[in-house]
Amino acid sequence: MTKHNFHGGMKGTALAVRVIPRSARNEIAEVMSDGSVKIRLTATSDDEKLNTALISFLSGVLGVATSKIEVIGG
Repeated sequence: MTKHNFHGGMKGTALAVRVIPRSARNEIAEVMSDGSVKIRLTATSDDEKLNTALISFLSGVLGVATSKIEVIGG
């Protein structure tokens, strides 16, 4: 079993994700060997739309408000 280390943020946790745009559905595809999470989203590769879609998706999956999720890079 792979051990995944999450990096502590100042007010929460940082999660490394790899987003695949223009997918058939929004889903968590896999946890990769480096600990990052591959997420497929239906949104286009436009950065603003993709980040908004990612925040919305993670909000639903994690059960937290969208205002509690921030995209730091990418």
